[in-house]
Amino acid sequence: MGIKDNMVEEKELKATNGLGVLILTILLYILAIVGLIICGVNSIFVGVVICGIYLCIGWIFWLGIKVLNPNEAYVLTLFGKYIGTLKNEGIFFVNPFCSAVNPTAVAGTSSKEGQTTYTTGSKKISLKAMTLDNNKQKINDEMGNPIEVGIVVIWKIKNTTKAVFNVDNFQEFVSIQADSALRDVIRKYPYDVTDEKDTISLRGSSQEIADEIQRELQGRVEVAGIEVCEARITHLAYAPEIASSMLQRQQATAIIDARQKIVEGAVGMVEMALDKLSENQVCELDEERKAVMVSNLLVVLCGNKDAQPIVNSGSIY
Repeated sequence: MGIKDNMVEEKELKATNGLGVLILTILLYILAIVGLIICGVNSIFVGVVICGIYLCIGWIFWLGIKVLNPNEAYVLTLFGKYIGTLKNEGIFFVNPFCSAVNPTAVAGTSSKEGQTTYTTGSKKISLKAMTLDNNKQKINDEMGNPIEVGIVVIWKIKNTTKAVFNVDNFQEFVSIQADSALRDVIRKYPYDVTDEKDTISLRGSSQEIADEIQRELQGRVEVAGIEVCEARITHLAYAPEIASSMLQRQQATAIIDARQKIVEGAVGMVEMALDKLSENQVCELDEERKAVMVSNLLVVLCGNKDAQPIVNSGSIY
């Protein structure tokens, strides 16, 4: 059962050029100071009051000035109501009473299962591609063997309102969903091919596994307006408690495969030798002599050590 999408539609906020407002505010402050001095010298009470009030509250307009760099955004609310998102780079002026919302804007560091996450106090939402490098996990593969898996995910925010309003903290959300998606995919495949019917394995089909992890994770984080650009396995190994046993198993399998190839080649060479002897009429061999010759050739070709030939100077009978 998936997370319910609250269907918060993102809308771009049309904001005024903030540079003009900033210059006008500074000029008005200068005029207010000059006017306060002039009115004070000439004992103009009304002028003193007006200039004094502006000097006290004029800074409020500066709160509405927002500066954005490329690939940054502000999600703005007014008294709890979403009013729009600023995405274009530059300086803008919005309602001074608007509040920027960023659930990850907590100064300092946080630790989760040994992983330290650095956060910022800025209310800006980064639209850049970000990297998530989660800690290694111990997961059982299809055969029940415990293996250690590490994953790196490249992701970015596509819908700022979903990222802010649909989940509590989109960075932690991506991290948790990445762990969950990784577990679901790893448990469906064996670490290595153990039978001819196995076509996909974790070790031998890294691209297929990475693509499936990306699709699985994308479906999970869609509710948060996140786009998964890439997901890759960075670490894959048997757990330490079974690593030595599995290494022996791999070595035994490799030896068996090698022996099988050697036997197949030896049988072909023996067959070719008998055919050549018969074709060139070098000598006529009965079935018993052929059996002896086949036995000797197989011993020579399939043996682990070099054969020590024995020269027979007499009759073979």
